[in-house]
Amino acid sequence: MILGLHHAQITIPKGAEEEGKKFYCGVLGLPEKEKPESLLKRGGFWLQVGDREVHVGTEDRVHRKKIKAHLAYSVSDISYWRNVLEQNGVEIYESVPIPGFERFEFRDPFGNRVEMIKETPSPL
Repeated sequence: MILGLHHAQITIPKGAEEEGKKFYCGVLGLPEKEKPESLLKRGGFWLQVGDREVHVGTEDRVHRKKIKAHLAYSVSDISYWRNVLEQNGVEIYESVPIPGFERFEFRDPFGNRVEMIKETPSPL
């Protein structure tokens, strides 16, 4: 039986951990989670996102801008995040509309596709 999702992993280029932390911890405000000692030599870092984790690993020669795979962060104020990202020079892409949700997409500094999504109340 699958109980739930424990973590998702994205990758950034090898050696880009400090730049990654500036974006994910600084701009997005996600807290870093300590990695187990046994995994430190692999590079990357882990993030706490609510009750789940995002593991940021490292690998080279990946064409991240060509893939559909992405993370979607559930947010309470979508306008806030649009403003934060635009103020940090991040290009916003409008997503295909989905009834009951407001959402937009962007690429992180490494080309990973990311979505911000907010559930909206259904009209009566």
